[in-house]
Amino acid sequence: MSIPQTAKQWTVTGTSGFDDLKFHEAPVPELGDSQVLVKLHAASLNFRDLIIPQGKYPFATKKNPIPGSDGAGEVIAVGKHVDRFQVGDKVVTVFSQGHIGGELDAQGARTGLGGALDGTLRTVGAFDQQGLVHMPKGLNYLEAASLPCAAVTAWNALYGLQGRALKPGQWVLTQGTGGVSIFALQFAKAAGARVVATTSSSEKAKLLEKLGADHIINYKENPEWGAEARKLTGGEGVDHVIEVAGPTSMKQSLNSVKIEGVITIIGFVGGAVKGDKEPGFLDCLNHLCTTRGLLVGSRLQMEDMNRAIEANLDKLRPVVDGKVFKLDQLKEAYEYQWSGKHQGKVCIQIS
Repeated sequence: MSIPQTAKQWTVTGTSGFDDLKFHEAPVPELGDSQVLVKLHAASLNFRDLIIPQGKYPFATKKNPIPGSDGAGEVIAVGKHVDRFQVGDKVVTVFSQGHIGGELDAQGARTGLGGALDGTLRTVGAFDQQGLVHMPKGLNYLEAASLPCAAVTAWNALYGLQGRALKPGQWVLTQGTGGVSIFALQFAKAAGARVVATTSSSEKAKLLEKLGADHIINYKENPEWGAEARKLTGGEGVDHVIEVAGPTSMKQSLNSVKIEGVITIIGFVGGAVKGDKEPGFLDCLNHLCTTRGLLVGSRLQMEDMNRAIEANLDKLRPVVDGKVFKLDQLKEAYEYQWSGKHQGKVCIQIS
């Protein structure tokens, strides 16, 4: 298979906004002994990608990184010590390249693609063989590219806390129609759980209903949706809250959760709040719940998740937004996701 000498790629050159995204051509990196050269066919976006060029990402990033943690493609060359892949294999990137299994440590947290390490928004990239997994059979490149961040995050939220993994019949609360929330809804329903989903519009509610949400609450029409969610469970509260909005919704999440329930904090797409409107540590005590922050998940968790997807394609096929962008349209893709109009994953067709 011919190996290109140059790659088209984006870089984040500053922190003043999306105009700091620059598209250019660069030499294909020299392949290390334990690296795999991948021709990338597709990528997908996450909220993290949007806030790095705005200087709002809370973790360290390298100077002028190639953005994007999520990518799927084909192996076109391997280093002499590579034993996990061969030329022609279809692969998907792992978000934290150094988090193979077990608990995340400080070193693993510094290996995120598209931030600490160069990412996937390029035509060709070299990745450590430990930072790739085989692409699930039955998915296309766009669908597979949606998995590394959002899907693994949702899987970790539901199954990653020892002794508190999701069980059939339990209640899960999801927020909106972004990637993590949609995957959490799909995983929960496939596991026999019941889902209360919040949304802001009747149009987005149709997708949630199609995916099997048991109850849907419009949070604009019912700002006290936490109490409503608790009522729907018979007054007990939900077992798992997938908290993606952050400070703006934490009060309602606490109102919805049951005693000994788990709130997993994924991000802060809802922005910030002022003063005493944001709950504090004592609120976790007052509601007798566990509040957990996480950074995606490990490669082993991703491999477990991929096996589940392969075995349940009818229920777990990734939801890709109907508007797909080309690589040179990345800024437009960022603006589209920032607008909140998307349903499911916003994807980039690379080749």
